[in-house]
Amino acid sequence: MILNVSGRTDIVAFYTPWFINRYKAGFIDVRNPFNQKLVNRIYFDDVDAIMFCTKNPIPILKYLKQIKKPILFHITLTPYKNDIEPNVPPKGNIINAIKKISEIIGIDNVYIRYDPIFISDKYNIDYHIKSFDNLCRLLKGYTKHIIVSFIDEYKNVSKNLNILNYHKLTDSDYQKIGINFSKSAKKNNMTVQTCCEDINLIEYGFIKEECISHTLAFKLTGKTNFKTWKARGNNCKCVEMFDIGVYNSCRHFCKYCYANFDENKVELNYQNHDVNSSLLVGKLKYDDIIKIRK
Repeated sequence: MILNVSGRTDIVAFYTPWFINRYKAGFIDVRNPFNQKLVNRIYFDDVDAIMFCTKNPIPILKYLKQIKKPILFHITLTPYKNDIEPNVPPKGNIINAIKKISEIIGIDNVYIRYDPIFISDKYNIDYHIKSFDNLCRLLKGYTKHIIVSFIDEYKNVSKNLNILNYHKLTDSDYQKIGINFSKSAKKNNMTVQTCCEDINLIEYGFIKEECISHTLAFKLTGKTNFKTWKARGNNCKCVEMFDIGVYNSCRHFCKYCYANFDENKVELNYQNHDVNSSLLVGKLKYDDIIKIRK
């Protein structure tokens, strides 16, 4: 099993002490988001690798050497300011943390996500081209892989249209992104690819690859029996992972986020977080049904 920590919230940024407590305890409980009475229990002995997804890896830096499992990082690093990402730390601090992580777990296990791309009067094509080139230059020698995707109209995006103020990308926009991003990645010894997009930009130099392919899973774990992640739809060919997060619990409050759509619920979930609980939010109830996941 590969743990996804997490696509539903930023556990690394806001809940690292809890995760480390669970790792030391040897198991973790995850309430099913679609059936609140069902709790999946995962023992770390059954975990083959951990994929950390975060915008702020700084809190977990000091614990990485304690984790005796193969680790993969997907670190989202975008050029937006606090009008779009209100609580994301300064990007220079994140870049410094990425470099330290690369030195600890190895360059092949650090992926950068330039995600999502949207175009507005403030964040126009030229802004993105310059920002992406700068990112590649700063991270040369610390990552080999960058993944990009484009904004989707999630519930939270629709709610924040007046802030995002984004324009529909044209064929010319995609071409400029494809050509210039490929050029920047290549000159800094990196690959660039899209993630679950109908437009893959391979004609401009992007590679076609899964975010976590069966080949990569084998390199991490030495195992070949991973299923394809059906929950992500037909466009995704990644290996199946188990997400341990909770929706509406990330306090970055990014205006494009797919996992948050109710800021009041985010604050309530954060208040109901107990660093000593086996669950990320709340505690086990007497009538919960606990199922051990293998």
